Amino acid sequence: MIRVEALTRTYGNLTAVDHVSFEVGAGEIVGLLGHNGAGKTTIMKMLTGYLEPTSGSIEIDGLDIQTEREAVQRRIGYLPENDPLYYEMTVIDYLDYAATLHGVPGAERNDRIRDAIAKTELTEKATQTIGTLSRGFCQRVGVAQAILHNPRVLILDEPTNGLDPTQVLHMRELICSLAENATVILSTHILQEVQAICDRIIIIHNGKKALDATKDELLTGNRLLVTVDAEPKHVLTLFNTVEGVLGVEAMSSSQLQRQRTRYEYALNLSEKSDVMETAPIVANLISAQNWNLYQLQPERHDLEQIFSKISAREGGK
Repeated sequence: MIRVEALTRTYGNLTAVDHVSFEVGAGEIVGLLGHNGAGKTTIMKMLTGYLEPTSGSIEIDGLDIQTEREAVQRRIGYLPENDPLYYEMTVIDYLDYAATLHGVPGAERNDRIRDAIAKTELTEKATQTIGTLSRGFCQRVGVAQAILHNPRVLILDEPTNGLDPTQVLHMRELICSLAENATVILSTHILQEVQAICDRIIIIHNGKKALDATKDELLTGNRLLVTVDAEPKHVLTLFNTVEGVLGVEAMSSSQLQRQRTRYEYALNLSEKSDVMETAPIVANLISAQNWNLYQLQPERHDLEQIFSKISAREGGK
């Protein structure tokens, strides 16, 4: 659906985006994560055709944006970070105007506007002046104009910026529902947003792509956590016999009732090993030894820790 190759944008001596490449499949929700000023908005402006790349290529739905810009833009719905609404207009008048700009045929316009209003839950606000609406409803108006022409790609720049917690939850639900019919790329510097709704995570740092992985790959490590009531001298040798286990680490112990102690171990697996396939093998070994099993689960990483490590690795610049 989207293919970006060596995308670069410079402003004089400043390189805002530095040879960024990635691909996005149909139906994915991809989060561009990074600090303010990392280059996320610049990437989005180039994806939408509002900003010319210094070098590199962008292909959307099989079309090169350099040679078929208008055709690409007809396939895109865009919510800028600071949505340029006309605050003196009513919601319905603004959407009618936006539908004209999107090239929605007159015969379809009323149905498209009605559908966009329903999807963004703006029915009760349709006749109100935009300037009287809360920030959350203004964001919904921005999303409504972005989906009027049934785009195949939705590009949302900081869609929850400035919203209160309730409005954030509503926006998350809206984005997930829109993703049923479109590929979504959203930028944010809020880690919780990415973790809550994105399938893939691309971290941008100092204009460069620092990481690109699915959420499951990123948050699930290649270690299996096991807690049993057996001492290390019995456990370490046994667990090391499991195929794909590179090593076993005794993590901690805690005292239970009746003088029984619970021990936690971490099994480090090879890159080719599947945590979910190894887990039942380990469970069967524990059962055969008549040990009590208290925990058996993949180790989970914290996105904030991953983001901090990337920033530190890059020198924090």
